Amino acid sequence: MAVLVASDLDRTLIYSAGALALTMPDARAPRLLCVEVHESRPLSYMTETAAQLLAELGDAAVFVPTTTRTRKQYERINLPGPAPRYAICANGGHLLVDGVSDVDWHGRVLARLADECAPLDEVRAYLAEHADPVWLRKQRVAEDLFAYLVVERELLPEEWVKSLAVWAENRGWTVSLQGRKIYAVPKPLTKSAAMREVARRTGAELTVAAGDSLLDADLLLAADCGWRPGHGELADAGWTGPAITALPERGVLAGERILREFLKAVRTAG
Repeated sequence: MAVLVASDLDRTLIYSAGALALTMPDARAPRLLCVEVHESRPLSYMTETAAQLLAELGDAAVFVPTTTRTRKQYERINLPGPAPRYAICANGGHLLVDGVSDVDWHGRVLARLADECAPLDEVRAYLAEHADPVWLRKQRVAEDLFAYLVVERELLPEEWVKSLAVWAENRGWTVSLQGRKIYAVPKPLTKSAAMREVARRTGAELTVAAGDSLLDADLLLAADCGWRPGHGELADAGWTGPAITALPERGVLAGERILREFLKAVRTAG
């Protein structure tokens, strides 16, 4: 049976130094493999065991990295195992096939956004007007599809994020707070839609998924089964679903556990 594995990357399979959450003494900590370097600095890691599991998974299933990252940010990552034929970037805005964005898919996404939600410029203007320089560090637009802010999390008022979420909801957008980033994303821009398209193209009969943030919820619900780690936006909210398993592991060891679960599901299906 063909199995499609769609997984979020940041804080699901790969982890920054600040997100590793290793609590054991250094001598007992797992060996780490750097999988992302930017401007000569190591940025993201997975355990060496997770790297081996991912390589096995790439040989056994259709593995589809599924990320909110832009294409440029995704291309910085060097994942172990065979190069994935498909990758989902910009929260579903770009479907990469052998590293190249599928023009037809991107055009369909743009048409839906134009029909179903407020334009990006309106959201960007609202963010620029209402974000406080006290806690705002950067304002960015990703792939001309969605916007995000980089903030000082300890200075960010919780009520501001809630207020933004209400404003965005009324305009067909959703808001997600992930670490030091606040994302404002059009509701029709989803990882799940792109995953379904890859499943259609590959003839996958079983889809499995993992993710940690609000932007992964639709992906997890669309899959036949899914996992979320013990950290992140979904865990903080106690979010779950009928075929979702909430794992206790946090940090980089959650990535290792997720890959074990993926492989178990693939082998059971086979």
